Amino acid sequence: MIATIIGTGLIGGSLAITLKEKSVAEKILGVDLDAAHLQRALDLHIIDEAVSLDQAMERSDLIIIAIPVDALLKTLPAIMDKVKPGQVIMDVGSTKEKILQLVAGHPNRGRFVAAHPMAGTEYSGPDAAVRNLFTNKTMVLCDVKNSDEDALEMVENMVDSLQMKTVYMNGQEHDLHTAYVSHISHITSFALALTVLKKEKESGRIFELASGGFESTVRLAKSSPDMWVPIFKHNRNNVLDVLEEHISQLQQMKTLLEEEDYDTFYKLIQKSNKIRKILK
Repeated sequence: MIATIIGTGLIGGSLAITLKEKSVAEKILGVDLDAAHLQRALDLHIIDEAVSLDQAMERSDLIIIAIPVDALLKTLPAIMDKVKPGQVIMDVGSTKEKILQLVAGHPNRGRFVAAHPMAGTEYSGPDAAVRNLFTNKTMVLCDVKNSDEDALEMVENMVDSLQMKTVYMNGQEHDLHTAYVSHISHITSFALALTVLKKEKESGRIFELASGGFESTVRLAKSSPDMWVPIFKHNRNNVLDVLEEHISQLQQMKTLLEEEDYDTFYKLIQKSNKIRKILK
């Protein structure tokens, strides 16, 4: 199989590495508007060949679109228009509802599989691509009833080869739940970083005193705004909903501290500890 990766950054690059290592694809073609990224992906042997989108559409069995959601929404219709019989198009976008609305009713809708690997790091670009990023992680496949049987089978087999678990959802469910377990984590991390940068004027002290707890909590603040602003934009309502609840919880803790009600604060922390049973 020949696979094309459109977007040679963290997710696209990591997929390229793994597809080649697992012998899912014999050849990986790369497409990227950033010429420097494309050259770097070649230098790192993440891709075998840099091609244009038209060349990729002509030669590929599987086309994986791994670019920010805004760009994906602009690019996907043209790719859907050009898809040939037997080809499969797969995206790995972090929001799904608008993407699925965009392709609904397209005559080639069956060749498209909407996917989201629940994996990543705070880094971006081809140098961020890593081996085994997806091992034991979850791949969400959305609205699979609208994908052709053979297209879905190709993607499911690929997911198995990546040693990932598969979860099936519709686009609305996906966007709701990722707002709760992923998007709020990032927006909280951005806010915490801004808080510390505002209050702690001496960057040397941040470096000297930052413990593992702070580092792990604020790690996501290193993530690229090119990726995350479109995610917040396209999942705005769900993010606002969970953000409102998060602010309410913070306000409750602030009030308890102001009132020196440490017994209630203790019970709140105990309640939060129940997450241990879920995230072992």
